[in-house]
Amino acid sequence: MTEAFPVWVIAIDYILGATMWTLIGRFGMSIFLREDTHFFFARFFIRITNPLVKLFSPITPNFLIRPLVPLYIAWFFYMIRFYLMPWLMGYSVMGMLSFPLETEFSLGLASLIESILKVFQ
Repeated sequence: MTEAFPVWVIAIDYILGATMWTLIGRFGMSIFLREDTHFFFARFFIRITNPLVKLFSPITPNFLIRPLVPLYIAWFFYMIRFYLMPWLMGYSVMGMLSFPLETEFSLGLASLIESILKVFQ
């Protein structure tokens, strides 16, 4: 699938996808951990995503509770990846670019599971 797109498009999608999933990960961890936690993994996610939270603060509604803000920002990255990227590439069908990062990940995961199942047969 990725052969149909230029390398720069795939690179931009991977960066946007990694950013989106990092924000979703921060939201997921905020369900279980406080923002001032000492858990290194959560501190990494918070430190990496704080600049984005500050950047998007002018367009973030005040009624959102603080733990939902990363999820709200991740929604913007989703919209860019699903609607804006294909439109900028000149595709008339939305979703034409349909998430190369997740496609590659799911194909790799399916291959890994298939290999594991072959070992146990």
